[in-house]
Amino acid sequence: MPPSSRLRPRTRRRRAGLVTAGLAALSTFAAVTGVLPASYSAAAAVCGTANAAQGRPSSASSTENAGTPASAAFDGNTGTRWSSAFSDPQWVQVDLGSSQQICRVALNWETARAQTFKIQVSANGSSWTDATSTVAGVSGTQTLDLAATGRYVRMYGLTRATQYGYSLWEFGVNVVTDGGTLPGGGDLGPNVRIFDPSMSGASIQSTLDTIFKQQESNQFGSQRYALLFKPGTYSGLNAQIGFYTSIAGLGQSPDNVTINGDITVDAGWFNGNATQNFWRSAENLAVVPVNGTDRWAVAQAAPFRRIHVRGGLNLAPNGYGWASGGYIADSKIDGTVGPYSQQQWFTRDSSVGGWTNGVWNMVFSGVVGAPAQSFPNPPYTTLAQSPVTREKPYLYVDSGGAYRVFVPSLRTNSSGASWANGATPGTSIPLTQFYVAKPSDGAATLNQALAQGLNLLFTPGVYHLNQTINVTRPDTVVLGLGYATLIPDGGVVAMNVADVDGVKLAGLLFDAGTVNSPVLLRVGPDGASAGHAANPTSIQDVFFRIGGAGPGSATTSLVVNNHNTIIDHIWAWRADHGAGVGWNSNPADTGLIVNGDNVTAYGLFVEHYKKYEVIWNGQGGRTIFFQNELPYDPPNQASWMNGSTRGYAAYKVADSVTTHEAWGLGSYCNFSTDPSVVAERGFEAPTRSTVKFHDLLTVSLGGVGTIAHVINNTGGAAQGTATVPVNVVSYP
Repeated sequence: MPPSSRLRPRTRRRRAGLVTAGLAALSTFAAVTGVLPASYSAAAAVCGTANAAQGRPSSASSTENAGTPASAAFDGNTGTRWSSAFSDPQWVQVDLGSSQQICRVALNWETARAQTFKIQVSANGSSWTDATSTVAGVSGTQTLDLAATGRYVRMYGLTRATQYGYSLWEFGVNVVTDGGTLPGGGDLGPNVRIFDPSMSGASIQSTLDTIFKQQESNQFGSQRYALLFKPGTYSGLNAQIGFYTSIAGLGQSPDNVTINGDITVDAGWFNGNATQNFWRSAENLAVVPVNGTDRWAVAQAAPFRRIHVRGGLNLAPNGYGWASGGYIADSKIDGTVGPYSQQQWFTRDSSVGGWTNGVWNMVFSGVVGAPAQSFPNPPYTTLAQSPVTREKPYLYVDSGGAYRVFVPSLRTNSSGASWANGATPGTSIPLTQFYVAKPSDGAATLNQALAQGLNLLFTPGVYHLNQTINVTRPDTVVLGLGYATLIPDGGVVAMNVADVDGVKLAGLLFDAGTVNSPVLLRVGPDGASAGHAANPTSIQDVFFRIGGAGPGSATTSLVVNNHNTIIDHIWAWRADHGAGVGWNSNPADTGLIVNGDNVTAYGLFVEHYKKYEVIWNGQGGRTIFFQNELPYDPPNQASWMNGSTRGYAAYKVADSVTTHEAWGLGSYCNFSTDPSVVAERGFEAPTRSTVKFHDLLTVSLGGVGTIAHVINNTGGAAQGTATVPVNVVSYP
């Protein structure tokens, strides 16, 4: 163990010496279900199912008020609407981006509908042609089949059915496609490198080294890689893992792939500082370290899943420099885990041969061999079991050489790895039931694949979305490889999930676009009401970024409306360094809002948002491990006020909540723009015996700013250059 003087506070920047259910759910857009062929099958032209208007530029003759803009009719959200002034005539229009053969429109009217109207099309947005004769408006969703061509489509309201304006929840447009059925299965693309034991070790090492050389310091680049090893034994390898690189075995069990060598993350590229070792992963293999101990010195968004380390594991960089991770799940470490300089860490449903130390916040849930509960000295928070879990889906090769995706089963009151006593229980899905997406695919294609009944497998790369991806079918799997990155363009919501059972979202990075999106990922529509206890949606290794790679803006990163959802490792980050970073350059209010009841979260990492970082409105919520840094960059105290309160808490439980419980939470401040800024408290919650917090802490990093209280008005001030945590063992 290194000397205590090396356990230094971390901040991530080094500048100036200082080291972030739409319309497709309507019956209008019918889904085609069934097992799909593995190859493309051409057919006659048909009316497509994707909403070509969603997220496209729009305008209107008028709006009732600022809360009912034209764009609300095209945002895929049936809880927002466009409404006009209270007069005739009025219109609302959308630009499809290019001339299209329009075959159908769907108008989801509010009560204030048109009495009579026309659908019109235009090539230029100024000269219009009637695509229908005068039509009588009807309440609810009204579908009209058309045969028209144009780039622009508009509803031209002639007369109103009420004394109010024209009001549309959604305005959908379908266009003609070639009628081809999208293929299931296919190749995994050029950025998935597949190795098998017949290959020479030298050639494998050469590929690993070439990719690492490109990715070692490529923090905000667009390159993405997945390194996949077929079952067998590999010797003499050192797989150094850089940015946006995933290494994984293709066996059904971790021990089906053995690397006699090392899987290494170190911080030489950043002078021994591991606090920026983001966006990389290891999964589903066994490693036998050369010197008996493997090194995995990572920070946020770097999961270590389904790994069997036949030896020890060192979580610190060479030299024990600053480190701030991290996450382990469903793994077995036969030897001792040494976190050393890691300031916080979360381990779930695993087994360890020992654990050497802790700095501020070490949390264990369902970990065999974990140290006993002892917070704050040592700072161990230990839960014997995890209340409800489902392990992440993963790609593997079956005995016949075919690719499949394995979806583990739900577990309750679990401990230890899911594969510790035999194969992980679950369901296997052939790759032919997945649309294998490439970065060239547009959102319309992805939605068509979903409508056909396919799951989605995103191959490594950056995907630009001009409309929302709508996941509407129960049990859909959406799995990303190699940090597949989704960027919403034009301010659309990147992905919506319907109020259905069992959707699995895993392995994705949502990167905000330059036009503000209200939400990056919405799980369940507003007002979702169905219970999903028997088959919840799960969100695993799903990460969010606002700025850093360039200017970005999104009001909220993740909204969870569905009941019983499992959140298993997210990092929501409003960037504090990189490109497009500044108080007004990468605005984002909140990382996570939970509205659903009985939502369970493991491994929440949420940082630098301008208001509440997490808002929990649902009943019966549980969080096991939370790590936060408050925003570095409030220009001054006046710029960062919550009414009359100084700043915003990191974790806010709504006053209306009567049941909530959380374990192992930390919030830090580093108000580097103005060190005189004060946050009134790190955590804020109603004071009730049924709203419980265990093992909380706040820290001022180097005394750069102050957090006046830990939770509500309890706990002393985190301040001063000693960087000593202020701890609260239980509240109330």
